[in-house]
Amino acid sequence: MQIPTTASFRAALGRFATGVTIVTARAADGSLVGLTANSFNSVSLDPPLVLWSLSRQSASMPVFQAGTHYAIHVLGAQQRELAQRFASKGVDRWAGVPYTEGASGAPLLDGAVAVFECFNRSRYEEGDHVIFVGEVERCRHRADTPPLLYHGGRFYTEHPL
Repeated sequence: MQIPTTASFRAALGRFATGVTIVTARAADGSLVGLTANSFNSVSLDPPLVLWSLSRQSASMPVFQAGTHYAIHVLGAQQRELAQRFASKGVDRWAGVPYTEGASGAPLLDGAVAVFECFNRSRYEEGDHVIFVGEVERCRHRADTPPLLYHGGRFYTEHPL
């Protein structure tokens, strides 16, 4: 075992396969915010809680810190380009993207495998990220859609063993 450098730590984390999500919210001025995140986990069934984390340096951090609600979308295999777009800087992430408005105002993307509409219950500052814990107020899922997976810097989809 070695003491991790930033590069070796990132490389080791990349060996853990994750799902891919897009987290969306509506800013106080009405503008739409969204970003790709793979730092998503369940926390509790009762009450229903999930978590995700965001870099403190993220341009969208002020919206998520000040906002009361957001939506987390678990992406399907056919949504790879959407994941890449919402991870890119300097592009209009929302151009031509179909969505509906959720019950609390967060935009809900079409075609996701699962969607969690969350109340921004709590935040924890840890290292260079903020961990957001959301209380799930509404959720839905599609059982017929394979998920988009991320591993070792590449996208995959499921293949049953």
